[in-house]
Amino acid sequence: MNNFKKIGMTALAASLVSTSVFAGEMAVTGSAKMAMEGHSGTNLHEATTFSMGNQLTFSGSGELDNGMTVSLSFVLDQGDAAPSPFDSHSVSVSSDALGTLAFHGEGGSSAASALDTTAAGDMWDNFNSNGGVSVSDSGPGDNSIFYTLPSLVDGLAVSASFNPQISSGITDNYTAAQTGNGSEIGYSATYTGIDGLSLSYGVTDLDRLGSTAATTYTSNVAKGEQTAWRASYAYGSVTVTATNSDYDIAGTASDQETSSYKISYTVSDAISIGYGTEEISKVGSVDAEYDGFNASYTAGGMTVSGNMQSGKQVAHATGAAGEVDYYGLSLAFAF
Repeated sequence: MNNFKKIGMTALAASLVSTSVFAGEMAVTGSAKMAMEGHSGTNLHEATTFSMGNQLTFSGSGELDNGMTVSLSFVLDQGDAAPSPFDSHSVSVSSDALGTLAFHGEGGSSAASALDTTAAGDMWDNFNSNGGVSVSDSGPGDNSIFYTLPSLVDGLAVSASFNPQISSGITDNYTAAQTGNGSEIGYSATYTGIDGLSLSYGVTDLDRLGSTAATTYTSNVAKGEQTAWRASYAYGSVTVTATNSDYDIAGTASDQETSSYKISYTVSDAISIGYGTEEISKVGSVDAEYDGFNASYTAGGMTVSGNMQSGKQVAHATGAAGEVDYYGLSLAFAF
C-alpha cells in the first residue's frame, strides 16, 4: 500500500512541476549620478549644492504556455521616501492579439500625464525651491491600470488608463466630509507612421473633491479634464519638439496651461545640444516663463550633462524676486 502511495505522490509532483515551469529570466540594471547645481538672481545668492543619486532596476519576463508574456519591474531608489523601498513597481500581461495590460503599484501615469513632460524637459522643476509653480496633472498613477490595444493600423498606438483614486472621509451615505480625488479614466493615441514624425494626444477625466466642510459628495465634487499633446519631427541631426498640457477644473481657480518648445541638434554620436522654452499660464496671473540651454556628452555608459536656465515670474508674480537663474552639471553612469 505504501509503495502505491509513493508512486502516486511522485506522479502528482511531476505533473505539478511540468505545468508550472515556463521560460523566463530576470535582469538587474543600475545607474548612479553625481551632480552640482545652484541658483542666483537680483535678490538671491545661493551656495552651490552637491548631490548624488543611485537606483537599481529589477526586471524580468517569461512566456506562459498559452503564449502570453508576463513581465515584472521594480526600482529601488536610495532617495525614495519611506516607508516604501520602491521608486516604482509594475506587472504586465501582453500578447499580440490582446495587447498589453499593465498594473502599476507605484509610479504609473494616466493617459494624459504620460504625455505631459514638457518638450524642454520640465525646467520648472529646477525652480521649485525658489517658490516656482508646479505643473498639475491627472493623478499620481499609484495602483492604476494602463492598457495598450494591439496594433490596429501601422504606426498607430491607442491606450487607455484607469486610476481608482482613494478619497478619505467618505461614508456609505456620503454624510461625512470628504477630501482627495475620485476615479479617473483616460485615453490616448500616438501616430508614428511617417518617418521622423511623432504625434500624440491624450485626455483624462478629473474628479476633484474640494472643501472638507462639505458633507455630501455631490456638493463637494468638481469635474474637469486634463488634455495633453506632443509633436516632434526629426530631420537629419535636428529635432524640433512642441508640447502642451491643459488642466481644467470647472468653477475653480486651479486651471493651468503649460506649453513648451525645444530644438535639439546632434553634433555627433557622443555630443548633443539644445535650446528650449516653457510657459505656465494661470487665469488672473502673469505667466511663469523659462528658457535655457543644455549640452551632453556620452561615452560608453558615462554621460556628462550641463544646463543653464533662466526663469521669470516663477511664482506668477512680477518683480526681481521672481527672476531666477539656474545652473547644473551632472555626471551619470549606467551599468
